[in-house]
Amino acid sequence: MEKNGKRLPQKDDQFTLTSQLQTGEGWLKHPLDELLRQQHPDKKLREIPVQLLFADPELNLRSEYSLFERDTGRPFCVGNGETCQHRTPEGIQSFPCPSPEGCDFGGGYCKPYGRLNVVVEGGNHSEGHDPLGSFIFRTTGFNSIRTLSSRLQYFAAISGKRLACLPLALKLRGKSTRQSYGRPIYYVDLTLRSDLSLEETLGIAQAMDEQRQAIGYDQAALDRVARKGYQLGAFEDSAEDRQEIVEEFYPEQSHSPSTTQKQTVNTSHTSASIPIQSNTTQPPPKNARLNHAIKTQLQAQSS
Repeated sequence: MEKNGKRLPQKDDQFTLTSQLQTGEGWLKHPLDELLRQQHPDKKLREIPVQLLFADPELNLRSEYSLFERDTGRPFCVGNGETCQHRTPEGIQSFPCPSPEGCDFGGGYCKPYGRLNVVVEGGNHSEGHDPLGSFIFRTTGFNSIRTLSSRLQYFAAISGKRLACLPLALKLRGKSTRQSYGRPIYYVDLTLRSDLSLEETLGIAQAMDEQRQAIGYDQAALDRVARKGYQLGAFEDSAEDRQEIVEEFYPEQSHSPSTTQKQTVNTSHTSASIPIQSNTTQPPPKNARLNHAIKTQLQAQSS
């Protein structure tokens, strides 16, 4: 949706799966989007069958506080509530991170930022399927980040570290809170599939783990390589995605505050989108403010 020459995301009560191709009207839908919609009577995609790539919960979901520059779309400061990586004229330096509420430098423009990578089931029947490819869901909503982080830890624990073998579902849920003045807000949850019990889910995971070990699939090595890849980057998102992310962060703001380094924050906006990059894995943000606007679009990524 466009307003005053800026692209603004629309709140939605369903998921949309997109490809990596974009036109003037937005991201092109992935073939799996229509395939999954046909399985629902109302054609609304509120549940997606997924699996995870990694056994380590923090490799599947990366989350931190982020502040972006306006002109370049580059991440200017990324922190975890304890320390932050800050871009300065002398290069990237580390400083204490007091979280957005206690940070005078952020000026209210620093927000929690989470990225969840998932493998959408059904993709193995698609043309050009990449077995290590994934979809990525980006959100600045603390409800989604907190819920997904907790779920990943719980499922990893009860499955005996077989998180990457569990058949799970990404679900869009709604609730009303005092902060939303009774209006429904939506957040994303990771849970059991509707047609599987916990016992059946764990049984499938155990069988898949044994099958993978028998054919030489090294999950631990995959996790190590992914962790190293994230650690090699000071910031995760690539140049191609920076502007899209900043537009999602700062909708309908006519200007942004100056900083002590004379850096500014981008205030334009776009429809929701989601790619995969590499950067440092951070723990879930602490004491983040509630953000009611959540993105529900997942974009296809290759390994």
